[in-house]
Amino acid sequence: QVLSLPIVVIVHGNQDNNAKATVLWDNAFSEIDRVPFVVAERVPWEKMCDTLNLKFMAEVQTTKGLLKEHYFFLAQKIFNDHSASLEDFQSRSVSWAQFNKVTGRAGQGGQGPAWPGEPHTLSLSQEILPGRGFTFWQWFDGVLDLTKRCLKSYWSDRLIIGFISKQYVCKLLSTEPDGTFLLRFSDSEIGGVTIAHVIRGKDGSSQVENIQPFSAKDLSIRSLGDRIRDLGQLRNLYPNTPKDQAFGSHYNSECVGAE
Repeated sequence: QVLSLPIVVIVHGNQDNNAKATVLWDNAFSEIDRVPFVVAERVPWEKMCDTLNLKFMAEVQTTKGLLKEHYFFLAQKIFNDHSASLEDFQSRSVSWAQFNKVTGRAGQGGQGPAWPGEPHTLSLSQEILPGRGFTFWQWFDGVLDLTKRCLKSYWSDRLIIGFISKQYVCKLLSTEPDGTFLLRFSDSEIGGVTIAHVIRGKDGSSQVENIQPFSAKDLSIRSLGDRIRDLGQLRNLYPNTPKDQAFGSHYNSECVGAE
C-alpha cells in the first residue's frame, strides 16, 4: 500500500491559507506508519521551530534561516506569554489550536479544511491571536509571502530583524542616537513590514516611532530600499551602520543618478 502526500480539497481561494496550514502540520508531524488522517494534536515547541525555519527558508528561497531571538519572539506570540524565558519555552509543546485552530462542521457553513485527527471536517472560524483578527499561522504565512515577493534580498543580507516585538524595539532603540532605525514585521497587519526609529529631543529625551507598515503592494510601487533612502529622519541601521552603507546596493540606480 502506498500513501500519497497530504491533499486538501478547497472550493474557494479564501480557504487556501487554512489548507496550507493543514498540509504543513501533516507533513511535519505525522508518523510514517500512522492510521490515515491521524496526526498529533500537540508537538514539542523545538520541533515546531525546526518546521517554521525549514518552511521559511524553502518558501523565501534563502540560506539565511531563523535565529534564536526570532524563535523567542515567535514563542511569545504563539503562547501569548511575555514572562517566560527562552529555556522555559523549549520545554513546552504547541497545539494545533494555538497554531491555526479551526472549529465548526460541514453543514454549518464552514469554510476551511480538516484539522489534525478529524478528517473531512470543515471550519467555521479560527482561534485568533489575542487582540488580533487572525491566527498565528495566518500571520506567519503573510510574513512568508511578503518576504518571498519583496524582501528576499534584504532578509538574506540580514538587514531585517523582522521577528521582534514593538515593546522590545522600544527598549533597544530608546538609548540609541537620533535616527537609529530597524525593520520589523507588523504585529497588527498580515503581510506588513514597518520601520521603527528613534527621535531625540533637545533635552535628550527619546521617542520611538513606528512608520505605517508597508505591504507587498506598496513595495511593488516603490522598493523598501528607495523608501528608506527617501526618509531623511533615518540615519543608521541598528546598531550603528549608516543607512547608505547598509542599503546602498538596494537603491534604484536611476533614482540615485537623478539627484
